[in-house]
Amino acid sequence: MFGPVIPIVLLIYVLVCLRILRQYERGVVFALGKFAGVRGPGLIFLLTPFQTMTRVSLRTVTMQIPSQKIITKDNVSIDIAAVAYYHISDPEKAVIAIENVYEAINQISQTTVRNVVGRFSLDQLLAQTTDVNELIKEVIDTHTVPWGTVVTAVEIKDIFLPDNMQRAMAKEAEAERERRAKIVAAEGEFQAAMRLGEAADIITQHPVALQLRTLQTMAEIATEKNSTIIFPAQFMTTVQEALATLKPAPKPEEVLARPNGDDAKPM
Repeated sequence: MFGPVIPIVLLIYVLVCLRILRQYERGVVFALGKFAGVRGPGLIFLLTPFQTMTRVSLRTVTMQIPSQKIITKDNVSIDIAAVAYYHISDPEKAVIAIENVYEAINQISQTTVRNVVGRFSLDQLLAQTTDVNELIKEVIDTHTVPWGTVVTAVEIKDIFLPDNMQRAMAKEAEAERERRAKIVAAEGEFQAAMRLGEAADIITQHPVALQLRTLQTMAEIATEKNSTIIFPAQFMTTVQEALATLKPAPKPEEVLARPNGDDAKPM
């Protein structure tokens, strides 16, 4: 009478006892309430109801650390939001040693961020963000190792400053840019003065150079605009002397070809 029923019941029982764990999952098995080992991944057989299993994911979890008000070392009130990354390295401890791993790491992360950031001034916090992140990760990791979890990274995501502090920092940055601009302008003036001094020394040794420079300036003015330039007589004499200086000396054969030398005049 019960012959055909028993195999069907056994088949149903076997199907109920089967579990499938993915590659990133592990199963913490308890037999009559006692820890019986960690299994997976793949097909798992449990003697239901004598054995139970808790699934544990080994993938990295991204946890948002809520924004919270923190007073820095130099008594500046700021709001900081961060993000933490962790994964379970020991499924047994993650199930037995702690009730809720996610909630525990979230709470310890908030208190650690508050305590660590309070040790730094605002300037240090803005300039040494990488060091602050590493210090926060190390402190959190010391608490989470007994829970079978490893914190891989903690990053400060946002730093919110008060409005008055933002205005003060903007003024400071503007003053710093003005200081740099004045220094650059002064350096330019100094270099220009040095070059002008060197030019003056050269002109002192060669007076004609000043007249040639004047002629070049006048030529540039005449090229840009149609204008009439009136030269003083004294200036023209100086120009003639400059041109005579630049005129090449006559060759010896040209001097000998003249009847009375340079003083010969045509009849």
